[in-house]
Amino acid sequence: MSIDRIILAFAGAFILVTLVLGHYHNANWLWLTAFVGANLFQSAFTGFCPLAIILKKMGSKSGAAF
Repeated sequence: MSIDRIILAFAGAFILVTLVLGHYHNANWLWLTAFVGANLFQSAFTGFCPLAIILKKMGSKSGAAF
């Protein structure tokens, strides 16, 4: 799996988990959801993603975006 797909899967899972935590546990978890969304938004324009750097160092194969 390429870095692009790993990042999309990770972000999607993270958003879903934090939404569930925000609904059932504490609404402050939604700030983490907002952070993931903002990071996805800025990476679309800048190409900078901290998770992509970590995955690249771990040896994942590059994708089209990262």
